[in-house]
Amino acid sequence: MADCIHKKNLVLSIESSCDDSSIAITCIDDYKLYFSEKTSQENEHNKHGGVVPELASRLHIEALPKILSKTTRYFPYIKAVAVTTQPGLKVSLTQGISMAKAISLGLDVPLIEVDHLQGHIYSLFIEKKAQFPMCCLLVSGGHTKLMQVDDKGSKTIGETMDDSFGESYDKVAKMLGLSYPGGPIVERYASMGDENRYDFPVPLRQSSQIMFSYSGLKNAVRVAIEKEGKIDDITKMNICASFQKSAVLHIIMKLKKYFKQNTPTNFAVVGGASANMYLREKLKKLLKEFDCENFQAPLIEYCGDNADMIGRVALQKIKLDEVII
Repeated sequence: MADCIHKKNLVLSIESSCDDSSIAITCIDDYKLYFSEKTSQENEHNKHGGVVPELASRLHIEALPKILSKTTRYFPYIKAVAVTTQPGLKVSLTQGISMAKAISLGLDVPLIEVDHLQGHIYSLFIEKKAQFPMCCLLVSGGHTKLMQVDDKGSKTIGETMDDSFGESYDKVAKMLGLSYPGGPIVERYASMGDENRYDFPVPLRQSSQIMFSYSGLKNAVRVAIEKEGKIDDITKMNICASFQKSAVLHIIMKLKKYFKQNTPTNFAVVGGASANMYLREKLKKLLKEFDCENFQAPLIEYCGDNADMIGRVALQKIKLDEVII
């Protein structure tokens, strides 16, 4: 991160859509980050097996002011305040929005509303220029969505009909008695298991629609767990591996159907679940089949929710004159 702030034009951004409290300072002129800090609530929510909205809200109230107190030296150079306004937990979003409005009024600068999903797209371009157009897969705890994206916005090609890719990992982890968040631990267990041990179904295998669904696969895992009764770690590893194989193959098969009619030149995967290395490797293999060499994915630290990506969206809005500073 850069240190000199003299005569710089900066944006302060806030992210509080779920269970991460995050604030960043980004330079409008050269995209550089001057400050970035995030406080995770994972340890607190792990005690309850998932995110508790009221607890998340209370923890944001505690964390956001502590982070903000470290940014006051940048206030004279702030030209706009950006904040996530949707989608997310309403009680969590409210905390970030309230803070952003107060700062905007106090500094007399514009308030920039940012869509959280657009933020994930721009997690690819933190501290650098954006490259469009592209085909983009968003996979997270709340969303599974395939989009065509350019610098003006995105067009949805297909999305989940029920559970999301990331949500299915969390639910499988909970069924197996593993900790929250489930994504990383299910992936770790899967890496040590036999992915062919259980013949779990691949959702919507016979459907020509470019849509996603994980409720049926999740139920198949539940039935397998109940059939096993008391299970040891080896069995958990095999279940995780077999589940992950079907969960990822579902995405690969749907992408393959789409690519046969719309071969991508540029492809990206974003969102919290894009940190899954098994998914990334399968995507790279698929793209190679279609001679698509331009594959993008965020740095691991930018896959999850963060204010850096919210600030990067704000820079784009300023660039396109959607916001006058």
